Amino acid sequence: MGYPTYFEAVDARALLADYPVGEAFLARYIGMSRDELRARQERDFLALMKRGWEIPFYRRLWSAKGIEPGDIRGLADLPKLPSYDKADLMAAIAEHPPLGDFHGLGGEGRPPVILHTTSGTTGKPQVLMFGPKGREVGNLLVARMARWIGVGAGDVVHSVYGHGMINGGHYIREAYTHFTNALFLSAGTGVETRSATQVQLMREFGVTVIVGFVDYIRKLAGVAREAGLEPGRDIPVRLIIGHLGTEDRAATEAAWGGARAYDWYGVGDTGAIAGEGPDRDGLYVWEDAQYLEICDIDTGASVPKGEQGDMVVTSLYKDDIAPVIRFNTHDVSAFRTDRNATGLVFDRIAGFLGRSDNMVKLRGINLFPHAIGAILENRPELTGEYVCRLTRDAAGTDRMTVVIEHREPAGDAIAPLARLLRERLGVEVEVVLAAPGETAALTQIDVRQKPLRLIDERGR
Repeated sequence: MGYPTYFEAVDARALLADYPVGEAFLARYIGMSRDELRARQERDFLALMKRGWEIPFYRRLWSAKGIEPGDIRGLADLPKLPSYDKADLMAAIAEHPPLGDFHGLGGEGRPPVILHTTSGTTGKPQVLMFGPKGREVGNLLVARMARWIGVGAGDVVHSVYGHGMINGGHYIREAYTHFTNALFLSAGTGVETRSATQVQLMREFGVTVIVGFVDYIRKLAGVAREAGLEPGRDIPVRLIIGHLGTEDRAATEAAWGGARAYDWYGVGDTGAIAGEGPDRDGLYVWEDAQYLEICDIDTGASVPKGEQGDMVVTSLYKDDIAPVIRFNTHDVSAFRTDRNATGLVFDRIAGFLGRSDNMVKLRGINLFPHAIGAILENRPELTGEYVCRLTRDAAGTDRMTVVIEHREPAGDAIAPLARLLRERLGVEVEVVLAAPGETAALTQIDVRQKPLRLIDERGR
């Protein structure tokens, strides 16, 4: 039986017309009305729903709630559909190993499928699958932001995203090599390419852009200095494109000699969801491809604009393999309510504010471990590295210890840091100081895509 090759299964010119980058992106979406955008979303949503009803996972999920195909007629009906999360996907994989029943692969004549996994930051790695259309649109969304903020043919891009089975490094490489015309160094994590080797490569090739998780990007600046290389002078980095989240970008920029840092957000299932523009004033949601809801963490109901909640995503473009319809990321954000300066039609979000499934309740106060990073930023006596350890005492009371790297650990530094955290968090936590590099074994910063910031020891 014959089957299509990858490039027979996707029309690159048509995708570029539907999901433009560069000047074509700005020409289409600056000045577009919200009504025009909504019409585009409605069209794609109906096609996505048709595909969804062909997938056993969705038929089972929706039928269990009494929903029939004619019940969902447009985006206004979307909240009638139940959301799902990684736990539901992992359960589907357990029931239908090894791939689950959420992909819709088809028979022998199916188009090519790309198989990866998540990094396993929040548990066991999850299977991720992409058809040619879904893969290349996801790549276009990454490249869209890069080109908007100035990445071009004169740049050399150094990526510290991981490879192996993990999706991150592979699709970032595809995005930049397919759609930016920049030269691309696919270095990966510190295990794939030693940190000392990475900074030498950066100097040799004249790296101007770094992409990846900023925790490791900041660490590389220190490694460069240890090697006698001055970031900004010996390695001419001008742009950093990473996941800033709650952290103050100033520390990352200072570490790399004044390079400008830009934030973006996405998850493995959906691809890129939002990213900053040249204004660096909130993350623009790529609403021609992604429909984003902000939902109450406890009830799942939509919250008013400006309020925080879980990001629930419907990927309007992903109607070939493994459609995404109301996926609860459990990442917390909020829609911005002020006007943007670019004239772009898309809504903006505040960015990643924490994970609701990592949220810790201490004496009635909701605490996101990632928020601690922003509190500890830009203090010269600290390295910026930390990890939270959550324990439960014999009386059943939860307690948090924050291990903080201090350049010259001294007992008299503990009280001021504990006071600072109590004032900013609204709850008392214990502070333990560590020497530079001592938290690496706990956070696994050298080997993980995203370092661990919370270690829950309550069940041990």
